[in-house]
Amino acid sequence: MPGQIERLCIERGLRMTGQRRVVARVLSEANDHPDAEDVYRRASKLEPKISIATVYRTLRIFEEAGILQRLEFGDGRARFERTESEHHDHLIDTSSGKVIEFQNAQLEELQEQIARDLGYRLVGHRMDLYGVPLGQAAPAKDEE
Repeated sequence: MPGQIERLCIERGLRMTGQRRVVARVLSEANDHPDAEDVYRRASKLEPKISIATVYRTLRIFEEAGILQRLEFGDGRARFERTESEHHDHLIDTSSGKVIEFQNAQLEELQEQIARDLGYRLVGHRMDLYGVPLGQAAPAKDEE
């Protein structure tokens, strides 16, 4: 049975090769925000003949088709998540790299209010928060 990513690919008319199906499966099963290297490692366990170039090319095709969203969190790694209709923001743990998705109605209303106060109607936004666990020191400026 095809996963969510593969179904979206088929709906959008993408040709689904065996290797694209493997990448789609890896992404459908991901509970994190993998980068290309993560996707490659996971895909190569399912299909040892897959190349890193194929993974990069497939990620680009899925992104161009609006199936994936590329996320840049300032660590030099492009990460990917499914393009979803439900909005969410991200909190990035700078000590581990873990990405936590969250929703907050008060924050959403505040952003709408700020836009209105500045004379705008908000049509979209993206918010990424960066932090370290409570009780852990933040990295020094020269370590960032």
